[in-house]
Amino acid sequence: MLSKWSTKRNKSKQDGDKMSRKKYTFSHEVEPVVSKEDMALRQLKAQVKNLMKPEHDDHYMQTWLKARSYDVTKAEQMFRNSMAYREKMKVDTLLDKYTPPEVLQKYLTGGDCGHDKEGSPLRVELFGHLDIKGLMFSAKKVDLEKTKLLRCEQTAKDWDRQSKKLGRRVHGVTVIFDMEGVGTRTLWRPGIEMYLHLVKMLEDNYPEMMKRMFVVNAPAIFPILYKLCRPLVSEDMKKKIHVLGTNFQNVLLQYIDASELPVFLGGKLTDPDGNPRCPSLICQGGLVPESYYLQNDTVANNLKAANVSKKLELEYTVDRPDSILRWEFKTEGYDIGFGVFRKDKDDAVTEVLPVERVNSHMVPEDGSVNCDQTGTYILCFDNSFSWARSKKVFYHVEVLANETAHAEEIGWIENQITGLAL
Repeated sequence: MLSKWSTKRNKSKQDGDKMSRKKYTFSHEVEPVVSKEDMALRQLKAQVKNLMKPEHDDHYMQTWLKARSYDVTKAEQMFRNSMAYREKMKVDTLLDKYTPPEVLQKYLTGGDCGHDKEGSPLRVELFGHLDIKGLMFSAKKVDLEKTKLLRCEQTAKDWDRQSKKLGRRVHGVTVIFDMEGVGTRTLWRPGIEMYLHLVKMLEDNYPEMMKRMFVVNAPAIFPILYKLCRPLVSEDMKKKIHVLGTNFQNVLLQYIDASELPVFLGGKLTDPDGNPRCPSLICQGGLVPESYYLQNDTVANNLKAANVSKKLELEYTVDRPDSILRWEFKTEGYDIGFGVFRKDKDDAVTEVLPVERVNSHMVPEDGSVNCDQTGTYILCFDNSFSWARSKKVFYHVEVLANETAHAEEIGWIENQITGLAL
């Protein structure tokens, strides 16, 4: 009897222990790990929700974070600045209401001609055919900006069409940056500054738009041009740029079907009339006729000024061979003589460019010389033919040194072809 009672008591105790364990045991669900990127996205969306539109999905918002290395504060400021700029420029109405001036339609180079193998738009930029000086004389800055913004809005519409067609997200642009025809005239300072301004404007308002860029027909002066543009090239952007020489066709065909690539770039695409350069799709540019020029003095802004009674000589030291000496100037009301000389260590003077009278009062003059020898270079403004009437000249001169010390940067440029082949 005791044994039976003991057995029941033990069983009751075991049941109680089970109930006790059940009563005081807590289950803990494992919370999903949220990545730093997702946390940043949530934070950004919360901070700018008053500015977000229905089409601003997570992918779109991520581009602002990527452009600022997931620094939420910087991404928020970038987004807010862009939304304000879009409102100021009425970007949402450009597709329906804006028509670029005729001169920009005819001479602002480049255009979309197809898509890469991933379905992203393919854009060809003919930088060597771009007369940025002529365009700046012929169009207002706001029209240059709006025309570039219009092209970006057209690209965004193309993304939507391609995404629906392919059944997946399509984003980014593959750019072929053709530098055939680029020479020292491209180094005109106001033109470079305007071009970089337009590039920065697009980067600030369409982050992560460029998927990759192929620089083809890179000229000998490309390292100098790259140095001028380097402040705008982030490390992330640097990885997207692939610099090629003249043997680029096979590389392009790795990313672009021949049917989408113009014949002049190694593909099979032509205009309906057989033109291999596809001018109906890609604006070919060229020199802007002076008949388009507007009358303004904006080019003289921020230039130094001097009065020339008989002669003005400006000296600049070139201590590295193969540097480039470049200049721009404008005179008030009348023409002036201009030439370039080199003075060696023994004070011997050699003519580099003969003095010639130029109509810099009508169209600003700009130019450059390759300084294959070191020495003191003299820019001469000669008014001796009109000494009774002094001339006022506005000028800017600078020496672009051959930066052989920047071996790492130049090495990166030269290694691009090898990098693409891997």
